[in-house]
Amino acid sequence: MNATTRMEPLINACTFHELAAEDQPEADAFIATLATASPYIHSGWRRAVEQAYGHTPGCLVVRDTRQPEQPILGILPYVRFKRPLASCRLISQPFCDFSGPLAVSSELEQALVQQLQNRQPEAVEIRYGHVANPEFSSQKVRMVTVLPASSEALLASYKPKLRSQIKKAEKNGLTAEVRTDREAVRLFYQVYSANMKRLGSPPHSVAWFDAILQHYPAGQAVIGLVWYQDVVVGAGLVLLQGEQAVIPWASTLADYNYLAPNMLLYWTLQAHLADHGVRFFDMGRSTPQEGTYRFKKQWGAEPVPLDWQLLKPQHSGITHLLSADDAGPSRLRSLAEKAWQQLPLPLANGLGARIRRYIAL
Repeated sequence: MNATTRMEPLINACTFHELAAEDQPEADAFIATLATASPYIHSGWRRAVEQAYGHTPGCLVVRDTRQPEQPILGILPYVRFKRPLASCRLISQPFCDFSGPLAVSSELEQALVQQLQNRQPEAVEIRYGHVANPEFSSQKVRMVTVLPASSEALLASYKPKLRSQIKKAEKNGLTAEVRTDREAVRLFYQVYSANMKRLGSPPHSVAWFDAILQHYPAGQAVIGLVWYQDVVVGAGLVLLQGEQAVIPWASTLADYNYLAPNMLLYWTLQAHLADHGVRFFDMGRSTPQEGTYRFKKQWGAEPVPLDWQLLKPQHSGITHLLSADDAGPSRLRSLAEKAWQQLPLPLANGLGARIRRYIAL
């Protein structure tokens, strides 16, 4: 008897439906029971998307009808992502690296995706945090490191060169802290927005980061700040969910990079996570062998390929959006980045807040 046959009685006893607003706490409680749950799948993410950018969120759930209480067995959060002059698309969470279906079995996860396709006329984009097909080669990976049970054990696990780089940052006069208050969002945004302008990319709005801190439970969204005297020179935002943590954004001020603020920032955040029960720290999306990949690798992170699948309407085909066969950045993109770098920072932040809502990356 194969796995599909074994699951048939359970699937036949299940019901699929849209999650009601009053049942959201139940869905978040279900997420907390699964060790593999990503912080991005928490309801705080899609509520922040709706509040800051106006996209409509949804969540498909599967319940076990064999039991009187009909417990949740799986969920698939998504956002109806609308862009000017483009067709609407359902995305299993925009603005993040991965957030696909989450269920008690892989069969139910597949069923959730099929149910979402069947119920919606739009294309569906599922952002898987792994690659199921060994023949698919992805151009992007997420870098994941395993943390020990304490910051002391973490520091002891580092090679001498890495420990010396952390100490060098401290000897350079840098200090660091982890905070969860709204003022920390403002300080973070000063560094983040300046770095995005340097990279030639539109930044998220400060309202987006405010919404994240508002909708995630206390302690599940934290901000690391690195100071040089009275100036914040490095900042990162981390989301936690049980034993999992992710860092969607981390930035430093280029003029202070000679002081090694990135080293102190990542050490401070990882020490905090280790001491708060996190065992798997996702350092974010990277291109293999490039600069950010090598930086994360030195902390012990290992690559996990990503697979963003675009499921076309009426089951008419699948496109792998991160295929290694795709061409690199276009010349037009390079020109746009150079033009953005020339904008005054206030103008770049203002325009970015309006543009970024339509960029799902």
